[in-house]
Amino acid sequence: MDTIVDTLKSKFSFVTPRPANDFPAVNVPADHLLEVAQVLRDELGYDMMLDLCGVDWDKDRPRFGVIYHLYHSGKKTYLRLATLAPETAAPVVPSISGIWPAADWHEREAYDMFGIKFEGHPNLTRILMWEGYPYYPLRKEFPLAGIETELPAADTAAATGAKVIAAPMMGGPFQAGTQDHHHMSDAEPRAGDQSWTEDKPKPGSQG
Repeated sequence: MDTIVDTLKSKFSFVTPRPANDFPAVNVPADHLLEVAQVLRDELGYDMMLDLCGVDWDKDRPRFGVIYHLYHSGKKTYLRLATLAPETAAPVVPSISGIWPAADWHEREAYDMFGIKFEGHPNLTRILMWEGYPYYPLRKEFPLAGIETELPAADTAAATGAKVIAAPMMGGPFQAGTQDHHHMSDAEPRAGDQSWTEDKPKPGSQG
């Protein structure tokens, strides 16, 4: 296992190891995230931010967090960072887009889906849903079947009489394997039940 965890612990007293089955992982407090990120890029060679995602821990407090996956292109090693937004009612963490520009749209997606704000982001606007959409679809309380919502354009809604009807989770639930995966691409989520699609309704449903 990469010694990066020990290196980070020796540099930062607030960094703690995070259990992981695939590659090194650490927890970093949100108020120290930029400090650690800067060192990882400038001193320790983690030159790529591969992805990040929001997390809703439901009943835990703090409730919301962000997971980051970094890559060292020279050593070909991965590192996972995890941080928590201190405030549950209004979750905020620093934006790392100034360090790894690739984080820009990923942070927008996490904001759009979870309502986590990224302080310092150059353009923190919704990327999948429209501005003014009243929900955060990946929060635990949001139903898998979705919520019927008025169309954002009043003239279109008036002319068509239509609403935005939630699409089903085609083929879900989705599960990520955890065994014998050494690369992130091997652990991509797969549909647990692939017997139904948008064209072929789930058995037992109304279509």
